[in-house]
Amino acid sequence: MALERWFRRKRPTRGDDEVSPAGLWLKCAGCMAQIYRKDLIANLYVCPECAHHERMPVDARVAMLADEGTFELWSGRVTPTDALEFVDTEPYVERLVAVQQKTERPDAIITGAAELDGVPVALAVMDFSFLGGSMGSVVGEEIARAAERAAAESRSLISIAASGGARMQEGALSLMQMAKTTVALEALSERRLPFISVLTDPTTGGVTASFATLGDLVVAEPGALICFAGPRVIQQTIKQDLPEGFQRSEFLLGKGMLDDVIPRGVLKARLAVLVRLLRAGLDGTADDGAAAPLRLTTESITTIADELDESAATSAADDADEAAAAEDREREEAPNRATPV
Repeated sequence: MALERWFRRKRPTRGDDEVSPAGLWLKCAGCMAQIYRKDLIANLYVCPECAHHERMPVDARVAMLADEGTFELWSGRVTPTDALEFVDTEPYVERLVAVQQKTERPDAIITGAAELDGVPVALAVMDFSFLGGSMGSVVGEEIARAAERAAAESRSLISIAASGGARMQEGALSLMQMAKTTVALEALSERRLPFISVLTDPTTGGVTASFATLGDLVVAEPGALICFAGPRVIQQTIKQDLPEGFQRSEFLLGKGMLDDVIPRGVLKARLAVLVRLLRAGLDGTADDGAAAPLRLTTESITTIADELDESAATSAADDADEAAAAEDREREEAPNRATPV
């Protein structure tokens, strides 16, 4: 019985507060370095030692992308229901109430209007902390509404995916959201409005198999796991070893599934440039109200290319500064280290 109680007892978890010792310091999942929480937050949840991209809270993600004071919340008016009266280790209703109280939002997504470096956009940001970012009826509905409203307001749509896939507690209803979100994106396509999908760690299952990979541009953060079935399932099925970095963003970029892998520090600037590029020439409208066909000029392409080069140069300079700072810290800490006897 003692052994059974040991396995049943609540495991210690990474603290979310900044008061207790568990909340002040975090361990990087990439290099195992101890990181001061405030330093990690200031660095956009990117490890200052190895540049590993930690999962980012939704509110911090919105604040990073939206110009200050420009975000207008659209979502939050639709709440999930337990149509199947699903029960696993606990009733689905009780599970929903608990996670809603913890996250203070009705489901695993936030949508809204914002300006991205002065460019009007619509944002759809998934919350992995809400039942693993799983896509149920509400998530599908919010994405569909965001796409349709973005089209009505002539806004580009940017989605930030972070999900374990379709929500098993809603059964076939969750699978229907794959078709629903796919069809909703047609509203943007008909008006020639850009849809850029940003894949973060992890993006899997039905989300990968639907709207998340249907963007006019599909980009990802470094090191993100992106797949339908996970690597362990595939390895057990085919009985073969998988290549290094399998299903990570850099691997998929090399295979042509992604258009780019963009570090978080330059994500906003790069997205703004890409939206301008895709919207170049959309200064007129057709008779039906749809955006006019693209009219790219040599001058506009050259300007955008220069902006991309400048963004890349800034990113490289930031990486060099971070490397130099890490070396300085290493030299400062070396004299204080105890010499083994």
